[in-house]
Amino acid sequence: MNVIESAEHRDLRAAVARLAGRYGREYFATAVREGRHADELWEEAGKHGYLGVNLPEEYGGGGGGITELALVLEELGAAGCPLLLMVVSPAICGTVIARFGTDEQKRTWLPGLASGTLKMAFGITEPDAGSNSHRLTTTARRDGTDWILNGRKVFISGVDAADATLIVGRTEDAGTGRLKPCLFIVGRDTPGFTRRSIAMELASPEKQFELLLDDVRLPAEALVGDEDAGLLQLFAGLNPERIMTAAFAIGMGRYAVARAVDYARTRQVWDAPIGAHQAVAHPLARSHIELELARLMMYKAAHLYDAGDDAGAGEAANMAKYAAAEAAVRAVDQAVHTLGGNGLTAEYGLASLITAARVARVAPVSREMILNYVSHQTLGLPKSY
Repeated sequence: MNVIESAEHRDLRAAVARLAGRYGREYFATAVREGRHADELWEEAGKHGYLGVNLPEEYGGGGGGITELALVLEELGAAGCPLLLMVVSPAICGTVIARFGTDEQKRTWLPGLASGTLKMAFGITEPDAGSNSHRLTTTARRDGTDWILNGRKVFISGVDAADATLIVGRTEDAGTGRLKPCLFIVGRDTPGFTRRSIAMELASPEKQFELLLDDVRLPAEALVGDEDAGLLQLFAGLNPERIMTAAFAIGMGRYAVARAVDYARTRQVWDAPIGAHQAVAHPLARSHIELELARLMMYKAAHLYDAGDDAGAGEAANMAKYAAAEAAVRAVDQAVHTLGGNGLTAEYGLASLITAARVARVAPVSREMILNYVSHQTLGLPKSY
């Protein structure tokens, strides 16, 4: 893996940082207060090609990979205005359709996902199963050439802004009778497909929803990929999700540390700025180091994924998500602590990150499940369940 960024990547990072700097945390906070989406930033990022940098050029994308898309989200987060729907629309849904969709599905969705004029949500999490694909209760059964979906999903981001949702259901294997995961595109106005907003103690323009699928009838062409491919197709979307969550967390942590460093450099209580004291400086230095280490693992995961090494990317993506979440939580906590009372004021914009940082610990998969994965898959230890 080339751990040194190319000139092209450095240029992309600088360009995104310039765009994000014109919006920043105040723009993001205003959108939250007014209960609206960050549409202006989303639309401008789409016009510049940043939202679809990972999608194929023939469909209007940048022809890059998850490496480039993660870079974009990290820089948006570092400026205080991350776009959570990037994790879902171009990273998960765009990737799955680009890899497994029919020609018609690609023509229908990829140009819009790349430009940002179309958005897609992703529905996997369920009340009793979480993201455990083996326990999902949303089912899909054939009715002639159609599919009928029934089930319930929770904590689905951005459904109100999405033109469609990529739903994970389970179908019965004709040979074994076992249920296996399959992916379906469900348009927002499809009969039987309803949503309810979930009240969250989270400052974000993107809202969370509960979805109900009640005898949702879909045509055969709503199925994405091969119904027998199962987990292969599902994890083609879940690995980018973990990588992008790491980018989200790293950007957030960078933002918090930068605000704290600016404050510590100028805030003077006695005869010197507080940043001159090691009790203030060392924890911030440690947070910077932890974020840089998490970034290296994130780019290892992204490079492996873009190279087609799904197994290697799965391990690295889980590690990257774990490391980034832990680093971000500690960075935000230390930033707030550095500012003292000011760290809890709306003026400095750090207090809202206390909750936001913890999201990376629990979503899209908890840190405990990642530790299970590493202990079982990497270390070869026996399961307790």
